[in-house]
Amino acid sequence: MEALDKQMRHTYRHTIVLIAGIVIITVLWKLPAQSAHGGSPAQSVLPGARGIIDAAAYPSLQAALNALPDEGGVVHLPPGIFEINQPLIISGSDVLLKGAGTATHIKNINTNGEPALILRHPDGGKNRKSSLWRICLTDFRLTGNEKSGPGIYARRINEVFIDGLTVSYHGGDGITLDFCIEDPRVCNSLITYNKATGLNIIGGHDIVVSANQFEENNDALRCIDAFNLCMTGNNLDDHLGDGVVIENTYGSVVSGNMIEECNGAGVILDRDCYGITLSANVIAHDTKGGILLRNAHGCTVSANTFTIMGNDALYIGPKSGRITVTGNNFSDSYIGGVKKFVRRIGDLAAGGMVLEGTTDITIVGNLFSGVRPKALSLKGKPSRRVIFSNNVLTDVESDHQKLIDSLVKDNLEPEKK
Repeated sequence: MEALDKQMRHTYRHTIVLIAGIVIITVLWKLPAQSAHGGSPAQSVLPGARGIIDAAAYPSLQAALNALPDEGGVVHLPPGIFEINQPLIISGSDVLLKGAGTATHIKNINTNGEPALILRHPDGGKNRKSSLWRICLTDFRLTGNEKSGPGIYARRINEVFIDGLTVSYHGGDGITLDFCIEDPRVCNSLITYNKATGLNIIGGHDIVVSANQFEENNDALRCIDAFNLCMTGNNLDDHLGDGVVIENTYGSVVSGNMIEECNGAGVILDRDCYGITLSANVIAHDTKGGILLRNAHGCTVSANTFTIMGNDALYIGPKSGRITVTGNNFSDSYIGGVKKFVRRIGDLAAGGMVLEGTTDITIVGNLFSGVRPKALSLKGKPSRRVIFSNNVLTDVESDHQKLIDSLVKDNLEPEKK
């Protein structure tokens, strides 16, 4: 009897194992089978779904991009260093190119000035009819060399989205957005050590540039022939040229950025800019000036901190006017106590404000402390119709009493030594 029970238990276990095996095989058989190259599944549970392309299964990155259907899709880049000697090209809409973070490193070894990555219509993006839409690049590292071209060259890509990239060491721009007119976005990226401009925007509108780090490019950002730039929360450091250059652009905001140690100026508005707000930025230790309004009208400069500037902290030139300047702090490196400064002798530069032949300027509620040569310097032809009111001046000289056809009142003048 005991032997019979033992045999029955043994048979029962084998039966359970057999049933479990049949269930597993049935489930696996019903799962959608992937194609050998990681493209569209042979079967799809979800109607309309397209498979994700795994670039690791292709002989080259370009071959993986070429496998995208006309409707668009996703290409996943694996970790690894991938050297290219000619541009990778994306020529369709609705594409996501996604890497594995900085472990995915595309390295452009081309020395003929060619970009690493080109986004454009097959006909070259000749006009608005040959625009592409909705290309997203994310989570990979893209580097070049002194003789390569831009890292990314995008031509007429509407709603282009660049997020979480590292773009460095290119011989041209880090990123060129060439008439990417509708809603370009560049966010959360590291753009460094490029020989030309970190981010060069030409002819875009409704632009978002947010939470990026720019370091030691020539210029950090240029926005030319555009409108509605929203540049917020970026960190710009150690540029060989200027920080932000905006030309022929209107209706924009540059706010909440750190702009430090540019060999040129921190921010330049030139060539018919209007309706732009520059606010709540820290502009520090820039060699050739802080904010230079060379050709700008109807703009606001407010709540910025200009500290230890190598030249004019704020310059308003003869081609600019109708400017509001409020709530800014122009300062040296004084931190309290009896003449206690952080900077040593020989590094005490701290620029003030300059007006040159301008008109219709409001300068209200600012603080000028320890800046040289003057809190307000007047140059060139007389500046007229200026309100200089309710400002605090400490340890400075100033020309504000020399203003003509202007209102100068209710300022706290420097203490007489």
